[in-house]
Amino acid sequence: MKELGMTNPENRLEAFGFAGLVSVRYNYSEPELYEDALRNGEAELTAHGALRALTGQHTGRSPKDKHVVRDANTENTIWWDNNRDMSPAHFAVLKADMLAHAAGKSLYVQDLVGGADTANALPTRVITELAWHSLFIRNLLIRPKREELETFEPRLTIIDLPDFKADPERHGTRSETVIACDLTNGIVLIGGTSYAGEMKKSVFTVLNYLLPEKGVMPMHCSANMGKEGDTAVFFGLSGTGKTTLSADPNRTLIGDDEHGWGEDGVFNFEGGCYAKTIKLSAESEPEIFATTQRFGTVLENVVLDADRKPDFNDGSLTENTRAAYPLHFIPNASPTGLGNHPRTIIMLTADAFGVMPPIARLTPDQAMYHFLSGYTAKVAGTEKGVTEPEATFSTCFGAPFMPRHPAEYGNLLKELIARHGVSCWLVNTGWTGGAYGTGRRMPIKDTRALLTAALSGQLASAVFRRDANFGFEVPVAVEGVSTKLLDPRSTWLDGKAYDAQARKLVDMFVTNFAKFENHVEGSVRDAAPGIRLAAE
Repeated sequence: MKELGMTNPENRLEAFGFAGLVSVRYNYSEPELYEDALRNGEAELTAHGALRALTGQHTGRSPKDKHVVRDANTENTIWWDNNRDMSPAHFAVLKADMLAHAAGKSLYVQDLVGGADTANALPTRVITELAWHSLFIRNLLIRPKREELETFEPRLTIIDLPDFKADPERHGTRSETVIACDLTNGIVLIGGTSYAGEMKKSVFTVLNYLLPEKGVMPMHCSANMGKEGDTAVFFGLSGTGKTTLSADPNRTLIGDDEHGWGEDGVFNFEGGCYAKTIKLSAESEPEIFATTQRFGTVLENVVLDADRKPDFNDGSLTENTRAAYPLHFIPNASPTGLGNHPRTIIMLTADAFGVMPPIARLTPDQAMYHFLSGYTAKVAGTEKGVTEPEATFSTCFGAPFMPRHPAEYGNLLKELIARHGVSCWLVNTGWTGGAYGTGRRMPIKDTRALLTAALSGQLASAVFRRDANFGFEVPVAVEGVSTKLLDPRSTWLDGKAYDAQARKLVDMFVTNFAKFENHVEGSVRDAAPGIRLAAE
């Protein structure tokens, strides 16, 4: 990727191609961005000092509008079955039109870094037309030291202009919304959406492309570390509990969403957290709740009452309400964003069918199978058009952000698990006692108790049964957790109805995995649901 920018701050945007700008606000601080966001009518001040912004029609990501430039460098490295392409010619026109659209505007620039590990860091310049977007990304990425800004040279430049509307015929897009990634030149163009999460996920996408070539595993996961230096990572899609479950007062938080696993251990890609706030309470999630009461936090699409106090139980705008805050707002957050090699891997699934047990132990082959499958539910609001949980398979627990073929990530993960002797667990944070609409959500207190037992090593000595449908091992009894909950069939009123749902889900797994069978070893194929049952 080419390096962009110049040492002289005044010439940076001009050198990139911008012209006719009214002003450029470089690396504005929180108070300055608050002032501008409020003055411009972009956001409101809450009763507790946070900044509340609304994103309009786009209250989640728009994965179908994301494009990757198809050129000589990316032709044979991108998983095109999963990534919508864009020609270099269309990208050039899109870029020129966006630069022209910016004329006469005031823009905000933040020079930040993706990646706490210096050897694998991605210096990133983010150019936005909204002050609150600038505050959002300042919270979410890592801030260089002041003296480092003088010689800052980005390898990635993101331009985010929500008012710009793409022309499908002219720009080769699907709609007026566009997220276009030129991985060769290190440029991301975002238009037609105010959803701030597109910026942070663009950084993740680029790191997912760059790092595997260096033997570094990029992961859509949260991570924390115990007092003995025992690191745990939590894979999962948005809304499955990564942020909630990793915010453990007894463990140091490394990060809540995106990490790399390299030669020296785990490192956070970000400098902040982007937590879901629907039904957030001080009782259930005190650390996250406290951040919503602080100056500097951005609340996205949260409803305010007449006194401007957030109503986290109100999902009338979207179920995907969010809080974006710097990592140091969490009292036990790691100041370095670094952790040891993982001792434990947790794969989170929000099972909308109500079939999966609350926790199951995985062999390395089963771990790779479930990593490539990425089974969960899309939770309401995280993507445009998703209004209630629906079953989905998102490979690597983050298919929209994976430019390369999933087998590349899966093989790298399996190698690292074997090299470091990592214990792997599948945890269902979804439904029990029935499918979505009939059953209930898995009690968080029980999930936390099971995780505590797994992370401490206590669960490894439990008595296990082999699950008849999936072949993985499920504990028969765990202190403090109902034995009935550990056997999902027993939580259903109709056992035969459970069996029918289980068979349906097993068939979905097998059908979905067919596309990976030629890319994995036989032992991974044999980890498929139903295989062991048939063999017995």
